[in-house]
Formats: sequence, C-alpha cells, structure tokens
Amino acid sequence: MMLIPCPYCGPRDETEFHCGGQAHVNHPNDPHAVSDEEWADFLFFRANPKGVFAERWVHAAGCRRWFNVRRDTVTNDIQSSYRIAEPGTVNE
Repeated sequence: MMLIPCPYCGPRDETEFHCGGQAHVNHPNDPHAVSDEEWADFLFFRANPKGVFAERWVHAAGCRRWFNVRRDTVTNDIQSSYRIAEPGTVNE
C-alpha cells in the first residue's frame, strides 16, 4: 500500500487517487498551426523514465482536486506533492 500526500487533505491511501500521467506538459500555443504529426506527438507520447518523475494525480475519492507528485518510478517513493499552481521541478 502506498500513502499519497494530498496537498489539500493530507496523506491518504492510494485507492483514493487516480494518476493523470506526466505533469508539466505544455499545450501548443496555437493548436491549429501544428501539423498532424506534432499534434499526435503532443497527445500520445510522454516520457517514461526510470527514476524520479513528476506526475499529475487527482484525489478522486476525496477533495477531487488535481495536484502534482514527484515519485521515484523504481521504488514508488514519493518525494513531494504540490498544488498545480505551485512551482515544481519540471521533468528532465
């Protein structure tokens, strides 16, 4: 079992959350100006590193808010969690 520290509610069981994928993904400034290939890359391709990674999570069975988590993908150790509007470390 993993405890995920919701920045709004505190630590809760992992069963209350859903992962939303990679955090800090920037949308294209003008979606109509990008090619189909660039749009497909934006929609479907994400980093999948081994090690510390920033992810988006939602507290689905709690406050229902989205936030970011820095988690080691090898050990599942959570290093930090922070609100979407707070600065965090962008994935390298």
